[in-house]
Amino acid sequence: MGRTAVVPAELKGYYDDWKMSPGLISGDHVFLTGFSGTGPNGTCSADPETQFRTAFAQVEMVLREAGLDFSAVVEMTTFHIGLRDHLELFRAVRAEFVREPYPAWTAIEVSGFASADTIIEIRVIASTG
Repeated sequence: MGRTAVVPAELKGYYDDWKMSPGLISGDHVFLTGFSGTGPNGTCSADPETQFRTAFAQVEMVLREAGLDFSAVVEMTTFHIGLRDHLELFRAVRAEFVREPYPAWTAIEVSGFASADTIIEIRVIASTG
């Protein structure tokens, strides 16, 4: 079974510098790297809503590059610092992106990320079929 990297031009730095695919098509699924509230340019807003939107925008960028949208998402795992503090706001932003049938979703509290100011990371699996 072949695998194909999904690398939007705006995210090519991840592929080149970190040696990871923003998305990887394998079989009938696209596996996305976890995207945080830190944008491709390395900046991270102190505003939680801006971070959530930044993370979702990067997920959307990879899905689009694969010819998909959020209706293709079958599983979403989100990692949070301050999960209870931001859950309602995150749910509201998330509701703007997810489509029916809604994907399976697990939200996990973590103690930190590679970027010190990040409070969110979103990992997605989408179906191509």
